Amino acid sequence: MIKQVVSACFLVVAASAASEARPYRIVQASECNVTMPCDFSYSQTPRARAPRQQLQAYRSTRMTVGDAGSATTIIGTSGDRVVGGRPAGCPSSFCGCGASLRVFGRVVPELNLASNWLRFPRTAPAPGMVAARRGHVFVLEQHLAGDTWMAYDANSGGHATRIHARSLRGYTVVNPRG
Repeated sequence: MIKQVVSACFLVVAASAASEARPYRIVQASECNVTMPCDFSYSQTPRARAPRQQLQAYRSTRMTVGDAGSATTIIGTSGDRVVGGRPAGCPSSFCGCGASLRVFGRVVPELNLASNWLRFPRTAPAPGMVAARRGHVFVLEQHLAGDTWMAYDANSGGHATRIHARSLRGYTVVNPRG
């Protein structure tokens, strides 16, 4: 009996030691060797900055518009508008919260989770309806062409709320008033 217990313990130790084996690699510069070891105490050469042409081209395609008493709106050349950021009282993932503000005029805490919008009855796409899937939701504003709609899209990227063209592909259209 003791012989079997000792054998089992030995197998467990041997199996666990083999499972933790990792390749041994020495990472060093190619010019380092035993006779001339590397000393990395000197400062590294500064990296060259990437050209700013792409950033300048991006900035030139955007235009900022401000009203006297309202928030600033940014309009891109593609027709999308940034109409704000995260609304007050909404969590950091705020697409459901922003949609409830747009549809009901107030924050409905149960609808902060995008998948909860799928509890509403299914319907055909129309202005005022909501396109929802697990993970994101937006409000349909105006039909453009095919399955593309102009949409009020809270948390549409970069923590911004936009009105822009969105495809309904992969989304379920629901009637929040039904």
